[in-house]
Amino acid sequence: MNKVDAKAGQSGAFVHSADVETEDLGGGIKRQMLSYGPDIMNCRLWFESGSAGDIHDHFHSQTTYIESGLFLAHVDGEERKVGPGDSVYIQPNVPHGVTCLEAGSLIDSFSPARQDFLVSGEKS
Repeated sequence: MNKVDAKAGQSGAFVHSADVETEDLGGGIKRQMLSYGPDIMNCRLWFESGSAGDIHDHFHSQTTYIESGLFLAHVDGEERKVGPGDSVYIQPNVPHGVTCLEAGSLIDSFSPARQDFLVSGEKS
């Protein structure tokens, strides 16, 4: 998984997305690290149609807000189509992922912050 030096995400109370680098994760997915601190992190992800966030799990609580597009969300063996304005809650250690049906973007929030997304030595 790519890691980003997201210093802009912790430089203060306000983060302007135009000032934050976007990283290409490959497979038709891009990610932008937005605001974060030790207890919470926000990321925006863009998906091309047909791209997928593979099924995985982690110890963080996660919410996903669908900003645009259409996705098939997979959570603990259940699948649902979700679109703009919908959201998904993922409990810690529960397998989850998404398949993009129509190109769009998501806002993921994690608690605590995903240290594994940060460059080695960068702390939230």
